[in-house]
Amino acid sequence: MLLALGFRPFYLLAGAYAALSAPLWAAQYGGLLPGANPLWHAHEMIFGYAFAVIAGFLLTAVRNWTAQPTPTGAPLGVIVSLWLLARIVGFQSLLLASVVDALFAIALAWGIGRPILKAGNRNRYFIALVLALGAASVAFQAFPTVALAVGLDLVLLIVAIMAGRVVPPFTNNAVLGAGARRIAWVEKGAIGAILVLLVLDALQLAVLTPWVALVAAVLHGIRVSLWAPLKTRGRPILWILHLSYAWIVVHLAMRGLAGLDIVSPVLATHALTIGTIGGLTLGMMTRTSRGHTGRPLQTGAPELVAYVLVHASAASRVFLPLIAPGLYMTSVALSAFLWFAAFATFVASYYPILTAPRLDGKPG
Repeated sequence: MLLALGFRPFYLLAGAYAALSAPLWAAQYGGLLPGANPLWHAHEMIFGYAFAVIAGFLLTAVRNWTAQPTPTGAPLGVIVSLWLLARIVGFQSLLLASVVDALFAIALAWGIGRPILKAGNRNRYFIALVLALGAASVAFQAFPTVALAVGLDLVLLIVAIMAGRVVPPFTNNAVLGAGARRIAWVEKGAIGAILVLLVLDALQLAVLTPWVALVAAVLHGIRVSLWAPLKTRGRPILWILHLSYAWIVVHLAMRGLAGLDIVSPVLATHALTIGTIGGLTLGMMTRTSRGHTGRPLQTGAPELVAYVLVHASAASRVFLPLIAPGLYMTSVALSAFLWFAAFATFVASYYPILTAPRLDGKPG
């Protein structure tokens, strides 16, 4: 049953990996365990955790977009095994991890590419984005700083595109009269600004980055405000998506300020990785897991606890060092514990869901 559809193994493995890897890194960073390697931590959060959630989402969504089958059973097992192998060898060699990541990206591109091309679907660019993530992991070996920046930009781009697709309709379908809307110039400008940042990072044109990031922050602020976020206050399964997206605005604003030497770039990075990527993936994993197993799109105590914990993790990692610089190590430890608790809650509560047949008896 675990290999019945892509979201099942990848969401479960991503949640478990997130829960285990962040505390491990915090213990190494704090000197409690040997082997601290900031590059490993950064590499694995992008090409390990985030890539797994993207894979699970796309292998599931492409089937709906195209009405064509995506890998299940043994073929899906091969794709999952490549991701898992990359994580295992990464503890010994990031070079080997990057090579296997590239194979994983190729396998995933095949898994989503065949149905997309067969159906003539408009989402062909996701094939290129998946391959670009694999290439960025390989480029990490020669140009780690550039590859990490480009990898983060690619994940941000994918997240922004997918959020624009699903958050407004989710909101309007669930909240009567919400009025979430998209305006063409805002949508194009917001996505275009991320593409410009990606190009600037790839070409290392840092002098322009702060100003583009600040403009992008304004555009994404307008974008999310048009999605009627305040109308979702009583629905955790919705507000988690809106609040997580709002961290993009924080990230871009802080990235602009970091480029002007006003705040630390590390804080800007964690606004994206914990606030947006952590929060939005957690929200999408819970929602799509329930939807694709025939369960009602409603949250209970476990989901609410996980949502609150992941955003508390982001706030403690990003804002506590600003308020009290002397508590920097405390902020790292606290954030890691809250992150662990959020994803441990997800794994514990969704393991029975992800490993059981659909309630309605349908395949998947």
